Amino acid sequence: MTGLDGEILEPENLSSDKTAGADEKSVRAGFWRTFGKAAKQIPLAEDVVAAYYCALDPKTPAKAKAVLMGALAYFILPTDAVPDFLALVGFSDDIAVLTLAIATVRTNMTEAHRIAARNSIANLDGDKAKA
Repeated sequence: MTGLDGEILEPENLSSDKTAGADEKSVRAGFWRTFGKAAKQIPLAEDVVAAYYCALDPKTPAKAKAVLMGALAYFILPTDAVPDFLALVGFSDDIAVLTLAIATVRTNMTEAHRIAARNSIANLDGDKAKA
């Protein structure tokens, strides 16, 4: 698959980076659950998932990781400025935060992150079709 296999795509393979901490654990634990709920409401789903892979990539600079982890942590928080369960507007604040974070660190998001994102989204769609 990509050069990220075994580095990012395996949830049990936690980063040994000293900047990793509770935020990374929280993001790893809640990202896919929240993304699954929000996928149809997120206009830039591939970018959001690519940002997730970029944030977990050991090669991503610490500053870019910090920006992305903060945005992704906000995304998975059950309580935020606009509650996520509100139809149509629930994820609007999350999207604004993620869009700003992605724009800030876009140069750190590689083609490998985007390929991993496309594959993950395709797998999610395939899993939903089977259910």
